[in-house]
Amino acid sequence: MGIKPIKVGITGGIGSGKSTVAKIFSILGIAIYSADDRAKQLMTEDPGLKEKIIAAFGKDSYLESGQLNRAFLAKTVFSDPKKIIQINGFVHPAVGEDFNLWVKSQSSPYVLKEAALIFETGGQDLLDYVINVSAPLRIRVSRVMMRDPDRNEAQINQIIDQQLPDEEKNELSDFVIKNVANKLLIPQVLKIHEKLVGLAN
Repeated sequence: MGIKPIKVGITGGIGSGKSTVAKIFSILGIAIYSADDRAKQLMTEDPGLKEKIIAAFGKDSYLESGQLNRAFLAKTVFSDPKKIIQINGFVHPAVGEDFNLWVKSQSSPYVLKEAALIFETGGQDLLDYVINVSAPLRIRVSRVMMRDPDRNEAQINQIIDQQLPDEEKNELSDFVIKNVANKLLIPQVLKIHEKLVGLAN
């Protein structure tokens, strides 16, 4: 077993462009773990997690096919702040364990964990560094509305309200990438990439 890679979180509010930034890192050969995608997979594949969700929110949480009943969860769980905290309490530890297992099989000098919520869940304590992708609120809302026509402005603002404000995330992060029209992303990514490779060595 070689040297363990440095664990770096990449986060950003909805519509900030963190997935685009993560893609640039992956082109540089950095392994990316998408926490949000893995959370969805684990909710259907991890028997222990499934049991907890059914015990807390009922059998209707899953369809007969065994897939998540997204419509039911959106209506009964994700619209209730207390239930959101409860389901996150099941999902985040499962994702944390899954991420640590994944890290062991990676060979890049550092790995990126892409997650919408890092500071909000205390996830920064399990990472070596955090990058925040920052963009003005107006731009973020219009990006999400273009990308996701099913969501209205009120729903987008509800998601934004569950996330820490950008200014706070920038203060807490080790690196900040500004995703605004007059700032090129690639040079910002390259600069951070070089620093992280240096730190890994």
